[in-house]
Amino acid sequence: MRKPFTLRRVVEAIGPGVTTGAADDDPSGVATYTIAGAQLGTSLLWTAWLTWPLMAAVQMMCARIGMVTGMGLAGALRQKFPRWTIALASLALLVANTINISADLAGMADGAHMLGGGPPGVWVVVFGLGICLATVRLRYAQIAGVLKWLALVLFAYVITAFILKPHWREVVGASFSPSWPRGHLMWATLVAILGTTISPYLFFWQAGQEVEEQKAMGRRIATRTRRPTQDEVIDRRIDITLGTLFSNVVMFFIILTAALTFHKAGITEISSTKQAAEALRPLAGDMAYWLFTLGIVGTGLLAIPTLAGSAAYAFAETFHWAYGLDNKLRQARAFYAVFVFSTVVGIAMDFIGIDPMRALFWTAVVNGLLAPFLLVGILLVATDRKIMRDQLSSKLTRVVATIATILMFGAAIGMFVF
Repeated sequence: MRKPFTLRRVVEAIGPGVTTGAADDDPSGVATYTIAGAQLGTSLLWTAWLTWPLMAAVQMMCARIGMVTGMGLAGALRQKFPRWTIALASLALLVANTINISADLAGMADGAHMLGGGPPGVWVVVFGLGICLATVRLRYAQIAGVLKWLALVLFAYVITAFILKPHWREVVGASFSPSWPRGHLMWATLVAILGTTISPYLFFWQAGQEVEEQKAMGRRIATRTRRPTQDEVIDRRIDITLGTLFSNVVMFFIILTAALTFHKAGITEISSTKQAAEALRPLAGDMAYWLFTLGIVGTGLLAIPTLAGSAAYAFAETFHWAYGLDNKLRQARAFYAVFVFSTVVGIAMDFIGIDPMRALFWTAVVNGLLAPFLLVGILLVATDRKIMRDQLSSKLTRVVATIATILMFGAAIGMFVF
């Protein structure tokens, strides 16, 4: 008997989809959307409604791979492609995620300093090592619970936009008036937006969390042959739909805030999250400043475990290591070693003088260039009846994911041509 569709069911369905969607609005996303709004005003607001269904379809496809095969994404891809190709993809993921972690830590440290803390350098170390310690010490259910609550901090960006009292008729007009990108800057920004919303690390994290969810429910994934029930699939679809909607709504309001403040004031060069917050203060007031700063710290705490964890999942499944956030350190040393290595290298990079805002933006661009190739692999796995045990994603999901792949290839080509 099917479960009735009630508010209680929706609340109970909230899980990996919401935390994955919220992690998408990390300081990298904040940086990308702020730069987009500052440089191009409201001209790219429409991308929030374009990326929502695309992101939802891709994440649902990755979730279904995890639910059906009992493996994370790297493990499933290994069934279709040579190990060396998956190893290269895992290495590229590790490099991109480590740069992202470094820039996220820098943004968080600046935020903590502006909220009344000590020197930013101290906060980089405190945040980085604290996240490593918490991940190693806590179990999956505890970590998942913390990440769900941290997602609430993203409302800070929605509130900030409302504080500015925009002319909503003009905003609605810009939101539903897509225009062909003009010039290299607009194409590069479009690639960055696609790369930070439909991002490789989210693919690996979503599939990995499905395996963790099954383990948490006491199922033995390696020998499981049962089909996911229709209710389980529907619950995950609810979860991912809400998570990706939430992510893209937040993206919309960050672009809007930057357009109404920085772009309107002629401030188009944003070099750090600290500068973004401080420039916002005289333009939008103290409340907007504090909310924006709090959001940077909170989203970093949400995203860094996702970034480091996705790389650890990818390497563990590529090389048949024991893995999982429910395992203790001695049970999955290599898995946790990748997690800690990525975070510690990210900490070290913050002491060699990188430009955090530029690094965040260009990491998003790199993700936008790499993601479509990975999406091709995901589509090939998701349409393989043997790997998927005749439990393919819906035709609509496959069609939308294919459209996402084509659009990302097109945006990448446009960036180099125009």
